[in-house]
Amino acid sequence: MPQYARSDLQTPLSRIERVLDHIHRNLDQPLSVQALAALGGWSRWQFQRVFAAHTGLSVAQYVRELRLSRAAEALLSGTQRQLDIALACGFDSEISFSRSFRQMFGCSPGQYRKRGQRSGLRTPIHSRDLPLPPEELNPRMLQIRVETRPAFDVVGVCGQVSGLFADQPDFATKVPALWQQLLAKVERPSDRPLIGVMDISEAADSGASFPYWATVEADGLEPPPHLPRLTVPAQEYAVIPFQGPLPALEKTLEWFIHYWLPSSGYRGRYGFDLEVYHPEFTMDQSTTRMEYWVPVEPER
Repeated sequence: MPQYARSDLQTPLSRIERVLDHIHRNLDQPLSVQALAALGGWSRWQFQRVFAAHTGLSVAQYVRELRLSRAAEALLSGTQRQLDIALACGFDSEISFSRSFRQMFGCSPGQYRKRGQRSGLRTPIHSRDLPLPPEELNPRMLQIRVETRPAFDVVGVCGQVSGLFADQPDFATKVPALWQQLLAKVERPSDRPLIGVMDISEAADSGASFPYWATVEADGLEPPPHLPRLTVPAQEYAVIPFQGPLPALEKTLEWFIHYWLPSSGYRGRYGFDLEVYHPEFTMDQSTTRMEYWVPVEPER
């Protein structure tokens, strides 16, 4: 298996790693952009440009979303008062916490707690303790999201494929052929993503081969009557953002499975993996932008 080791010669990257470590240890403390820039040895302007280039995020967005994600996890896993959670996550009042929480999650902290599902959680970008994802990606440092998605129906075409862990993988040829079959039968929707559904729950060989569905969501769609329908059950997912050449997806999933997942506090489970593509995606693009959704559950 290829190794994606961090290089200490990449000075800007090692300095970003130092800043990330500081952020993760001090989310309950004031974290000004100016102070973080000084820690990395940049001017404020330089720091914000380098941080965004490596992570795809602004500094303020990264800090705010990590604080709110930590608060959301605390709401689900304990009985602390909202004010205590707000203060522990770096907010100076319950009012400012509730306003920011609603902006990010679309509901109040109380509603989120009552719902009892992880949704929209951002995880820390691991750096020093993990190898980096493959260098073909842009940005290189991936932030994994945790989402709970309710059950939904799709329609499409299905075929058996041999995947990443098979002795003779064939997904690189079979999957594009399935998408070509689907798009020849269904008018491409402009308002919804294309979804590849991998039914790992039906794999008889520990996930080496499985049914692959090239689909669109069925809700509100009038597909040809001969297209089969599949119900994807409600699941909790780790969501991997991907932007790069499609062949690098295999390396990215290896990085996720062998490095990110064991240190995440989650474990993978057999279910339905998803590939969520933008409606304008085509298989012949040199660079692909999509999300890969892996079913997970918290480690007990």
